[in-house]
Amino acid sequence: MPDLQAIGIVSSDLERTRAFYRLLGVEFAAGDDHVEATMPNGLRLMLDTEEVVRSFSPDWTRATGNQLALAFGCGSPAEVDEIYARVVEAGFAGEKEPWDAFWGHRYAQLRDPDGVPVDLFAQL
Repeated sequence: MPDLQAIGIVSSDLERTRAFYRLLGVEFAAGDDHVEATMPNGLRLMLDTEEVVRSFSPDWTRATGNQLALAFGCGSPAEVDEIYARVVEAGFAGEKEPWDAFWGHRYAQLRDPDGVPVDLFAQL
C-alpha cells in the first residue's frame, strides 16, 4: 500500500508563500523554485513555482476552487487564537475568525497567498 509522504502546493509567489507558512512554524529549506519542509510527524510540505510545474507539464494552468486544504493542529485553544491573529496582522487572509465548534474544537480558517484553505484547530 502506498504511504502518503508529502503534499505539494504550486505557488505563484514563493517568498510570500514561505512567509505565510513561516508564521505557522513551518521552516522551508533553501531554494528558489522548489522547497520542502519536514513536519514533526514526518510528512513533507513542498512548494513549487508555477514555472517548475510548467517545465514538466507545459499545459498546466491554475485552477480555481478547493483542490486542497490543510489543517494544522495546535496545542491549545489559545494557540489557535494567537496564530490566527499573528497571520492576519501580517497581512494574510483570514477566512473565519476563531470559534468554538460544536464538534469540540477551537477552530479558525485562513487562506494562504494562493487561496489554499488552511485551518487551525485544538481540542477544547
